[in-house]
Amino acid sequence: MVYALKVFKKTSPNSKVTVYLGKRDYIDNITKIESVDGVALIDPEYLKGRKLFGQIVCSFRYGREEDEVMGLEFQKDLLMASGEIRASQKSDLTKMQERLIKKLGGNAFPFLFELPKNAPPSVTLQPGPEAQGKPCGVEYFLRIFVGESMDDRAHKRSTVSMGIRVIQFAPSQGQQGRQPCTVVRRDFVLSPGDLEMEINLDKQLYHHGDPIAVNVVIQNRSNKTVKKLRAQVLQCIDVCLFEHGSYKTPVVTLDTSEGCPIPPGGTLHRTYTMTPRLGAAVTDRHGVALGGRLRDEDTELASTTLMANPDDRDGFGIIVTYLIKVRLFLGALAGELVGELPIIMMHPKPNPKKLPRMDSVAFETFGSNSVDDAGQDLDRMKLDNVDE
Repeated sequence: MVYALKVFKKTSPNSKVTVYLGKRDYIDNITKIESVDGVALIDPEYLKGRKLFGQIVCSFRYGREEDEVMGLEFQKDLLMASGEIRASQKSDLTKMQERLIKKLGGNAFPFLFELPKNAPPSVTLQPGPEAQGKPCGVEYFLRIFVGESMDDRAHKRSTVSMGIRVIQFAPSQGQQGRQPCTVVRRDFVLSPGDLEMEINLDKQLYHHGDPIAVNVVIQNRSNKTVKKLRAQVLQCIDVCLFEHGSYKTPVVTLDTSEGCPIPPGGTLHRTYTMTPRLGAAVTDRHGVALGGRLRDEDTELASTTLMANPDDRDGFGIIVTYLIKVRLFLGALAGELVGELPIIMMHPKPNPKKLPRMDSVAFETFGSNSVDDAGQDLDRMKLDNVDE
């Protein structure tokens, strides 16, 4: 059997610099983010005393591109990691780098960049149907360029820019957490008794695509009547840059009158099942948080943002959480009763696979002016350094 190692490849517009990456998704393990390693192939005659540099840029867009007028910008670019790429770095190589250098020859230089542990995960906010330009969100780009020093202005013709993602996976099955449960009650002015609702779930951690079974127990000890019930999975988005940048958007809504009306003295015990997924009802909804996009790959709802230290939330750009919300409608005059439960929704951590021996290499090639360069105006980019 012939084994092929899949490698992502992109060449600069002048065909003098080529970058190879073994993957474009890097896992954030809360305490450490996977290293970004790859190989850069350079034409030695093109250097002419100059040097090869690499940078990882985090781009945080918090406003519409079409609203940028008179020098106003709604994008902040942060320099997360940088360094010179030299031939002397050919030690402590990964297996992927060893195999690529063996295949590409002596002009292939390995590189490795470490991201700070508090780097935010990639996320994209769904733009409106008529929106133009880049969507709001957090994106990462790997830039390899030729210059005299790190501070040199990079020329597009000798620069390679590739989009990468920082993603988080769900904790192991042994860290599912406690079984969520909440009880809410409401008393009524000038009316005896109360209305009680208990909401509980079988677990706290769900994977994308898993059905969520919501157990609801209602005891009506008042003289009011429960007319109907609404259950929702809400995505809560907090844009940390703004004081009032928080909002909620439903990704699943279930309206039901099953078991209703619940008269005074009545009870109801039902289980409602909802499956949050990026369907037609959510895809076109403005403001829904999605996982970071790469080229034309399919994406999914953004995962819950996990933080080792909640005090560092301001550096995360956009924080995504989820909650279950159940609402009881009692009529126009009596009002409603609402209960909420937070949940964690993430992708399961993939099983680690051993790198097969390289009988051949399968390259996925990107054009020099592909979508990875979108929005990366090298002439106007301003980079702020990020400390570890």
